[in-house]
Amino acid sequence: VLLKDVNDNPHTLKVLSDKLFQAGILPYYLHLLDKVQGASHFYISDEKALQIYKELQALTSGYLVPKLAREIGGEPNK
Repeated sequence: VLLKDVNDNPHTLKVLSDKLFQAGILPYYLHLLDKVQGASHFYISDEKALQIYKELQALTSGYLVPKLAREIGGEPNK
């Protein structure tokens, strides 16, 4: 999950992707935070998330860039 002031930096996400890969795990999804009560301080706008994502794509290989995903309320799956 992409969280403000936790991992909202493309360099941090690259390091995380690299470490996951070294552990034998492919980073498959990077979820955008659901708008839930009590978590608004972690929320990142769609525009900012897309900017971070594009910068991550420029920093690392395609298979180490997780898919950006958002859950849509009321839908059965992502």
